[in-house]
Amino acid sequence: MGAFASGAKGSSFPGEARLANSGLCGGGVRCCFLVRWLAPGKPGMKITRQKHAKKHLGFFRNNFGVREPYQILLDGTFCQAALRGRIQLREQLPRYLMGETQLCTTRCVLKELETLGKDLYGAKLIAQKCQVRNCPHFKNSVSGSECLLSMVEDGNPHHYFVATQDQNLSMKVKKKPGIPLMFIIQNTIVLDKPSPKTIAFAKAVESGQLVSGQEKQSIKQLKEEQGLVKDPEQRRKKKRRKISGPNPLSCLKKKKKTQDTNSSASEKKRKRKRIRNRSTSKVLSEKQNAG
Repeated sequence: MGAFASGAKGSSFPGEARLANSGLCGGGVRCCFLVRWLAPGKPGMKITRQKHAKKHLGFFRNNFGVREPYQILLDGTFCQAALRGRIQLREQLPRYLMGETQLCTTRCVLKELETLGKDLYGAKLIAQKCQVRNCPHFKNSVSGSECLLSMVEDGNPHHYFVATQDQNLSMKVKKKPGIPLMFIIQNTIVLDKPSPKTIAFAKAVESGQLVSGQEKQSIKQLKEEQGLVKDPEQRRKKKRRKISGPNPLSCLKKKKKTQDTNSSASEKKRKRKRIRNRSTSKVLSEKQNAG
């Protein structure tokens, strides 16, 4: 709820109240400079903004493999700031980043906006029009900030941008290398410069001290092509054993022994009835009667 809080008193220059409402800072020197730099009426504002965005995108593209379409994860605070500033995200983001974009969010962000009530109904409508990415909190939902952090873990393999007005979330994102951060100041979308953690990581990769996630993936693909490492799907297929049926040899009928067949044949021969002559039978009967 703190990220959605509003109200800032004692603004010393135009736009300070809106900046404090955004939750990005407490009115520091750097943010004052940003507000004055983005103040309406400054000549060449749009050109300088696009130059900075192009420079930052080139850094993330060369060092972390960020590519089009740029996948931008939005939270509720960013949607609310876009609604207040009447910013058409689908039109202005591709112009600002000079490339194709995809607006994304998560189920946890949508559920968080639903629980916050009618005050953020407009922000919820904006978030509902975004593509919903699968998060690991399918059964038990978490806060939007925690969910977005989980989406960019393990080196941000999907190359997500994080768009938020939450100061705590932005500070946590800056501690992880390779994650582009976006926010809104004075009704203007800003792509933040790479954090010190990101710059240090890129320098370490260049010097050979570390291996980037993109290089790890390419090495893995080469090993799989050469057959050094097999796919996990193939391993699973080999581990799975089919349910074997009965032994076909055990299903055959037992053969009778040859001795039994010979004995049965001899028995049949012995059981033959002999036919006696009538004459001999008569003679025998007469002898018996005479005796």
